[in-house]
Amino acid sequence: MRVASLLPSATETLFALGVEPVGVSHSCDHPSAARDLPTLTSTAVDHEERSAAGVDAQMREVDGAVYDLDVDRLAALKPDLLVTQATCDVCAVDASAVRAAAASLDPEPDVLALDPHSFEDALDDAVRVGEAVGAEPAASDLRADLRERVDAIRERAERAVADEGRPRTAVLDWTDPPIRAGHWVRDMVAIAGGDPSFQPDGASEPVAWTDVRAHDPETLVVAPCGFDRDRAVDAVGDLATRSGWRDLAAVAGERAYAVDGNALFNRPSHRLVDSLEALFACLHPDHAAAPPDERDRVAHVDPVTASIRADGG
Repeated sequence: MRVASLLPSATETLFALGVEPVGVSHSCDHPSAARDLPTLTSTAVDHEERSAAGVDAQMREVDGAVYDLDVDRLAALKPDLLVTQATCDVCAVDASAVRAAAASLDPEPDVLALDPHSFEDALDDAVRVGEAVGAEPAASDLRADLRERVDAIRERAERAVADEGRPRTAVLDWTDPPIRAGHWVRDMVAIAGGDPSFQPDGASEPVAWTDVRAHDPETLVVAPCGFDRDRAVDAVGDLATRSGWRDLAAVAGERAYAVDGNALFNRPSHRLVDSLEALFACLHPDHAAAPPDERDRVAHVDPVTASIRADGG
């Protein structure tokens, strides 16, 4: 089957199932082989060398669609199936635009629009993709492995919570303006042994800095959407200039972390289990197999300089 993937999480899942897409989005970068495939989308938004505020301003200035789909290139690839998403209009090509493009092709390919809103939804999508591409056994094996890893984290988290309680937690997927991470992140905080009450029960949403201060997180995880770890460190630096930064319990207790949001948290693929393991290490480092700053996508941030701590990360 010839499959075109228009979002990174689907591309990651397809490769994990042993299916190489014939074309991908411009954001697909994992595994590395995805970078060599024909690119079917583009965007006018430039993340390079821009601050969180700068990217946000550019997004607001876009007139029309944020992402463009190259229908001519898509037609030349003759896909049997297009995999897209309906979860977030600012994350990938809108599902309605994909369906319209599919209807213009001859023969018309099927369209699978993934729409995960919970942690279980995201992991179950591995099965949905597997069924759509005829890779049911591989999908079943992958889902079973994910379930086993999640169960292991649940057990460790239960022991950690019994010893330490649930730390007040804040996970931000943008910093200027602050946006608290939604969808599957609330579930992940709960599973990993944190207090999930700060995270919305739904889509990610803007939040006032005064509300972050009022929640006074004991663990702060900054995982900006589309940013790697070093850019996340810069985003933490932006937060450090705000009033009351040093008064946060997470800062005073040296529990502020900058995370590669592009690889962890932002993409609802099977790799969210990697994210869950990293989150558990941030919330309960004394109970984790390895400290969070020994993971190459997580940086333990110095509360004074808002830079990567000299002793790790």
